[in-house]
Amino acid sequence: MFDDDNTDSLFGVFNGEVPDDEFDDVPQESSAVEPTAQTTVKRGLDQDGNESKRQKLTNDNSEHESRRFRAEDAQAIVADTFEQETSREVANIAGLQGAPTVEGEQLVLSHQVRHQVAVPPNYPYVPISQHVPPENPARSYPFTLDPFQRVAVSSIERNESVLVSAHTSAGKTVVAEYAIAQCLKNKQRIIYTSPIKAEFTEEFGDVGLMTGDVTINPQASCLVMTTEILRSMLYRGSEVIREVAWVVYDEIHYMRDSERGVVWEESIILLPHAVRYVFLSATIPNAMEFAEWICKIHEQPCHIVYTDFRPTPLQHYLFPAGGDGIHLVVDEKSSFREDNFQRAIAALTDAQGDDPSGIKSRGKGKKGPKTAKGGRNDGPSDIYRIIKMVMMKNYHPVIVFSFSKRECEANALQMSKLDFNDESERDMVSQVFNNAISSLNEDDRQLPQIQQILPLLRRGIGVHHGGLLPIMKETIEVLFQEGLLKVLFATETFSIGLNMPAKTVVFTSVRKYDGKQTRWVTSGEYIQMSGRAGRRGLDERGVVIMMIDEKMEPTVAKGMVKGESDRMNSAFHLSYNMILNLLRVEGISPEFMLERCFYTFQNDANIPQYERELIKLDAEKRSIVVPHEEEIESYYEIRKQIESYTQDVRDVVNHPTYCLPFMQPGRVVRIKHDGMDFGWGIVVDFHKFQQKGKNNVEMNNKSPKYLLDVFLYCSKNSSVSKDAEGNTVGIRPPAEGEEGSMMAVPVALSALEGISHIRLVLPRELKSRDARQTIHKSLLEVQKRFSANIPLLDPVENMNIKDPAFTKLVNKIVVLEKKLLSHPLNNSADLPHLYNIYAGKMEITNKIKALKKKLTDAQSIVQLDELKNRKRVLRRLGFTTSADVVEMKGRVACEISTGDELLLTEMIFQGVFNDLTVEQSVALLSCFVFDEKVEQAARLQDELSGPLRLMQETARRIAKVSQECKMNIDEEEYVQSFKPQLMDVVFAWCQGAKFYQICKMTQVYEGSLIRIFRRLEELLRQMCAAAKSIGNSELEAKFAEGINKIHRDIIFAASLYL
Repeated sequence: MFDDDNTDSLFGVFNGEVPDDEFDDVPQESSAVEPTAQTTVKRGLDQDGNESKRQKLTNDNSEHESRRFRAEDAQAIVADTFEQETSREVANIAGLQGAPTVEGEQLVLSHQVRHQVAVPPNYPYVPISQHVPPENPARSYPFTLDPFQRVAVSSIERNESVLVSAHTSAGKTVVAEYAIAQCLKNKQRIIYTSPIKAEFTEEFGDVGLMTGDVTINPQASCLVMTTEILRSMLYRGSEVIREVAWVVYDEIHYMRDSERGVVWEESIILLPHAVRYVFLSATIPNAMEFAEWICKIHEQPCHIVYTDFRPTPLQHYLFPAGGDGIHLVVDEKSSFREDNFQRAIAALTDAQGDDPSGIKSRGKGKKGPKTAKGGRNDGPSDIYRIIKMVMMKNYHPVIVFSFSKRECEANALQMSKLDFNDESERDMVSQVFNNAISSLNEDDRQLPQIQQILPLLRRGIGVHHGGLLPIMKETIEVLFQEGLLKVLFATETFSIGLNMPAKTVVFTSVRKYDGKQTRWVTSGEYIQMSGRAGRRGLDERGVVIMMIDEKMEPTVAKGMVKGESDRMNSAFHLSYNMILNLLRVEGISPEFMLERCFYTFQNDANIPQYERELIKLDAEKRSIVVPHEEEIESYYEIRKQIESYTQDVRDVVNHPTYCLPFMQPGRVVRIKHDGMDFGWGIVVDFHKFQQKGKNNVEMNNKSPKYLLDVFLYCSKNSSVSKDAEGNTVGIRPPAEGEEGSMMAVPVALSALEGISHIRLVLPRELKSRDARQTIHKSLLEVQKRFSANIPLLDPVENMNIKDPAFTKLVNKIVVLEKKLLSHPLNNSADLPHLYNIYAGKMEITNKIKALKKKLTDAQSIVQLDELKNRKRVLRRLGFTTSADVVEMKGRVACEISTGDELLLTEMIFQGVFNDLTVEQSVALLSCFVFDEKVEQAARLQDELSGPLRLMQETARRIAKVSQECKMNIDEEEYVQSFKPQLMDVVFAWCQGAKFYQICKMTQVYEGSLIRIFRRLEELLRQMCAAAKSIGNSELEAKFAEGINKIHRDIIFAASLYL
């Protein structure tokens, strides 16, 4: 029951205890609660709640207005907070290990339901517990709603927005269904930003679909569309928006996506205040922060309903590579089994034998006594054994997650001797498969991917990844839903957006390459994928099996399995298309978007914390009294200068020209890597590392980077891996008293702290445990002999560095060292004590400087400098005037969002496309939509290389202008980001080539080709609109003909879902 006496007057937080079963049992209180706070600066609203007088932000006062909006607007008030813990009993089953995991007949599991609401100041909020359900609800259910569903539905009945944060299969969709039913009942329109749901079509009938290339029933009351389409409608002032009462954002946690996340933010900001929202999300720790943002920008309440309820409890197992069994590490109650974890790691160590690195072949063909996915070379692979065990114990269907398409296919082929379907199921698979491909022409039906996958499917084995033909992916999804596939090998994308759970989930690895580095899977990624285990109403348990092929610390495992899901942090970033569209819309501006975006809101939220930290640090600094402060200050400054010059000397000494001749095998060197002192190690070899840019472009203009392979004494829990820059991660020296082992670690030349005179003779064979122990013993003997003062090479005498600038550096150090020796405090017994006190004070001073900068940045409009620079670029290129009025070029660029709008617009106005044929134009446009990593270089005929050269010249000019306008852009990287590797493929397709013929021309997967062609069609439609906007009917016709030439056969085969 709520206790008004405990209400916090500042935040209006209500605390209460709620009965286990019914929220409505809470005793009635006053009809309204008006939280007290500062008044907000509101925009004028008409009677319907729509904006009628949104003040136009001019260029002269936009920054001032932005600051006023953020400074004077009161923060949302967090209210009506309550939490409920509910328990349930489930059968205590044996699990995969053959014995009940918890003693007793029944297993009691508990879960929480939490509610909060962000309310605008002075809003007449009525506690949700006092809500009276309508006599005739918009929708009735044949089952009892879960507590979190009841609270969310109550919010919708009150016409108040709600964010539902819950695990997969918890029942979030029920909330969206109710919002749709209520809109249909009230004859209102609703937008659902997600791929169409079959149950909505069946249940409600009046559903329309709007995507980039498909429009079905656009007059429907419920419109399902992509977020990009919604944004486009908002920018163009579509009439549909005026009729919309609710918008459902499914999978709102993908707002953090670095590429597409900004589209969610744009559309949410631009929607009218009168619209209400249903946000469906996976569990996110900062849900309340998001609700407060919605409350602030739209001046309406936003409820948070969170539950950690998982309909089917999960058991998490480890399978050590090459081991003999699985180990339960986290049970249904989320208890971590430390003893089982240690047994699994011990089994992994035994499997590795003498060669710790031999286990890391990851099943990719390396030879050795054992392989990660392959077990023993003369026996079945690990994945084969796991699948066989799962099938024998009747724990299918099973989804096997891998982090590469090729590994998916390779693992599926290892199952070729197994058959999980009976004769009737095999016939059913063939029937579904043949019906699916019946719409394809005969040539497309003979594609290798289609022909080769059917035998696997008939045996109940499927593959699902982005490289599959869309029609094959959809067929496999249908077969999996119908229970005709027992094992599905999939990539991470299968866990996103598709609600297709299984009984068991297997991870072939819990490390992944994320484009920058190989790292452990985050808890958020693990939760997303493991959440596919356990089917509601069908399985008593869901099983998750992690295959590990390298050591992991218990903290890593706990963090992964029991950790918090990923925060929903804004991925907002500016684009030229956004800026130009906002400049065109009356009453708003790019500054309007910047000040209201979630990125800025999150940044503002840090200000109070920064201010508190500043006060604390300032007090701490004032409390430090340093005796003889002036003298110790001068001594400190001399020491710091010496350290700075010493680092400069080290940079010269570590330059490849000087140090590499001394990096022979056996050289004893001192290593400090990633801020950690590893002490002395032994060089094995060195090699060149080619750095790459954002688009995987080799940066040939940069000096090459060299890596040293050094034997270092590391913690036994270390795991050697590298990021995209070639830096080694995952290692550390042993803690005091901790046992370690010698490991071959690649480190940068900058990690060299000292190069010794000493060279040791290395054993011929370095992989065995005995050899490494011998190396370690030899190193210890050297250190003992020289009492840790191992003689170093002299840079001038031994390394022959004769550079005058280097000699000058050394002389400066000599002068400063003499100055230090003659300092009054040099021989003082109090020097170490005084120095440490003053160094501590200076450390606090530096923290204060850094924090003040953070505070200044937070108080200014985030990304405002970038906005000014982008506006300069637009003015220089003639897209806008000096008064930010959009010119004709700018209007053209507003039509283009699928490709680089600046470059494409410049090419249109330069007439690049005028003299090209349709086929040449379409082929050239493929450079703007192809974004896959390919090793092959483009080999183009003259009719394609000429247009490519013109495009690259224009790109270089744009890059130079951008650099002059202080944009952070690398010219070569920008030019190389437009990839020509598919120009010949697209050219051939436009000339009528068959799909199987163009597949032979490239290494790109068939499914990826189709995705690229569909993006190309979208770009061509935008180019048509761009040409039309300047009245160039000839160019418009050329692009329209391009659409006709590519729009055929399997590339544009209809979806099975439509």
